[in-house]
Amino acid sequence: DVYKRQLQGETSKGQILQQFIEAGNALLVATSSFWEGVDVRGDALSLVIIDKLPFTSPDDPLLKARMEDARHRGLDPFEDVQLPDAVITLKQGAGRLIRDVTDRGVLVICDQRLVSRPYGGLFLNSLPDAPRTRDLQVAEAFIRQGQLPAENAED
Repeated sequence: DVYKRQLQGETSKGQILQQFIEAGNALLVATSSFWEGVDVRGDALSLVIIDKLPFTSPDDPLLKARMEDARHRGLDPFEDVQLPDAVITLKQGAGRLIRDVTDRGVLVICDQRLVSRPYGGLFLNSLPDAPRTRDLQVAEAFIRQGQLPAENAED
């Protein structure tokens, strides 16, 4: 196999996606710009890995303004602005994986806050109903065989 590396900025997002789909076995490591408007159906996309929960940088000017507005209205900036935005963004990222009724795949979220913070449940409950596991071997078996062993799946 020939390995071809394309970097964002060297070519268009559309061209990178087309090359990804045509390769059939490619790895696409992307920034948040690939969370929206990406439609890869079928086996070309079977694994989405999200390294951290998608909270907007606290230095973002629009976020700062929205948080200040929340404070003025007596709301909690984290609970009422940052958290809902991050939940919606995560749902969008997860939505890249399943685009059609015949699609299947594994969504890996590497951020420990899903299980260590009280708000982790909000993120988990926002995702489509699907088997969950923290066992890498179970996820690998699903990718290879297309099914999860029932005794290893977690709710």
